[in-house]
Amino acid sequence: MNTNDLKIFEAVARHGSFTRAAESVYTVQSNVTARIKSLEEEFGAPLFSRSPRKVELTEAGRTLMKYYKRLDHLLEEAKNEIKNTGTVAGALKIGCIETTMALKGPDILLKFSATYPDVELEFISAMRGSLVSDLLNHRLDAAFIPGPIHDTGLDQLPIRQTRLVLLGPATAKTTADLLKREPPTIVVFEQGCVYRSRLEAWLSSKGVVKYKRIVLNSIEGIVNFVESDIGLSILPLEVITKYYPHRKLKTFGLNKELGTLTNSLAFRKGEPPSRALEAFLEMHK
Repeated sequence: MNTNDLKIFEAVARHGSFTRAAESVYTVQSNVTARIKSLEEEFGAPLFSRSPRKVELTEAGRTLMKYYKRLDHLLEEAKNEIKNTGTVAGALKIGCIETTMALKGPDILLKFSATYPDVELEFISAMRGSLVSDLLNHRLDAAFIPGPIHDTGLDQLPIRQTRLVLLGPATAKTTADLLKREPPTIVVFEQGCVYRSRLEAWLSSKGVVKYKRIVLNSIEGIVNFVESDIGLSILPLEVITKYYPHRKLKTFGLNKELGTLTNSLAFRKGEPPSRALEAFLEMHK
């Protein structure tokens, strides 16, 4: 087995076809078939289930794919470190939810880039579940993830606590005003957003089980809808005070359980970090 065999294996899994895999790695189908057969003999298990219509990974194939991704990631890190011996260089992909991107992304980028100019730092925003998945599957190097992280494949550095508040229009005097419509309307991010789950938990605590949802994909959109008295939401207090201090909005406090959110910087457990990732983690300790 060599790394080229594993690249062919990955190509077959990605394309679901021996023919398309052969085209993507610039070889002939017979070579792809032979290399996959060789891998299956070496591991003593079929790696793909084959049918006239599609080719899919078996359970053994999914296990090998998991380790291949780790190996490929480590090889790329090794190349970068050998190429840049004595310097902190390379590329880092850092994940975060949108509010973290807005609040902290620019400062983190400026500070880290000033200290380590040879590291290309890329921020990617997504929902909490996607961040965990992308981190475990080597699509991210680290991620700022809200709430406790229980996945055994990840380590974490506690970063800070965020205060969440209910958000309503300026005309609202009490939280009861936020629920005056029947059913009330909530303005939220898509399913998987930690703010949305906290808001739905708050509604449940008030005995509200029926409500309408307006799903948006930006903080600005949520603020605009709430200001227009279309619905209520939950956002970090810092977002409102820093970016929307003069908007016609009213904030209401929450109890500690719902209103306090702990953020952590997560990274894969059991893998030696690259020098670039090590520097990024050290900056946040």
